[in-house]
Amino acid sequence: MRILVTGAGGFVGRRLVAKLLADGALGAPVERIDLIDLHFDGLPEDARLRRHHGSFGDGETLEAALADAEGNGGGDVVFHLASLAGGAAEADYEAGRRVNLDATLALFDRLGRRSAPPVVVFASSIAVYGAPLPSPVDDRTLPRPVLSYGTHKLAAELVLQDLSRIGRLDGRGLRLPGIVARPRAAAGMRSAFMSELIWAAAAGEPYVCPVSPQAVAWWMSADCCVDNLLHAARLDRDALDAQRIWPLPVLRLTAAEVVEALARRFGAGCRDRIAYDPDAGLEAIFGSFPPLLATAAERLGFRHDGSADALIRNALAA
Repeated sequence: MRILVTGAGGFVGRRLVAKLLADGALGAPVERIDLIDLHFDGLPEDARLRRHHGSFGDGETLEAALADAEGNGGGDVVFHLASLAGGAAEADYEAGRRVNLDATLALFDRLGRRSAPPVVVFASSIAVYGAPLPSPVDDRTLPRPVLSYGTHKLAAELVLQDLSRIGRLDGRGLRLPGIVARPRAAAGMRSAFMSELIWAAAAGEPYVCPVSPQAVAWWMSADCCVDNLLHAARLDRDALDAQRIWPLPVLRLTAAEVVEALARRFGAGCRDRIAYDPDAGLEAIFGSFPPLLATAAERLGFRHDGSADALIRNALAA
């Protein structure tokens, strides 16, 4: 089994690569994993890894990586995780478009020329829904992105869906929610407070939360996210219908519910170290999430962490 992972040095990418090395993919051991990213800190030294240093948005880096992979048998499965995060993409439109749309379409186009269509698992985003969100969000909710990041993710979804329809790719797109616990001060992530809250509690530090205790969001741990990405790759293509893009089951939790789970893990004192200074604009976007009914994804076997306590345990597992 040969794998290609873009964004392999990132928060989720590192965990995905580690799990692929340990457990294989699609029931087969991994022979080679081609990795594309600017850096690969935290990844093990393993003869099966082929590192391609550079920005995914750099055409030369992408071309060289794909040519090298194809010269060695190509990739049976491609996990496309590389992106420029929402806040950073909004601040620099050209860079965001180059990474999140142009390079993504170039990747899909190149993969679609192979004689055998590869499985392509695409990390999309709930940003495609925009804001404010209708209640509930379900499989029939129409995307209405309000940021360039969400717009580019949606455009990539549509192309992936179409290339799958005509048989050039075997695409599977997951609209990922907030993933925790990201490294502290994650660049460009306006939702970084979700992870900062967890890290501060784990470190016994005071924290001023920028949303109210009643703010409600969709939560998923990195480990659960990786399990869902791998599950997407394992799905039998003959069992899939025309729809290849899914919102995932999530835990819908208030900030207060997450704090209570942290108090059960780290002691009641961590509750006293958390203060609230709500930012109305931030909370309107990242703290007002309605119920999410991911019926199609649940039917296919995707899952959430199970409980707030399991979310904290899984988020800090690494």
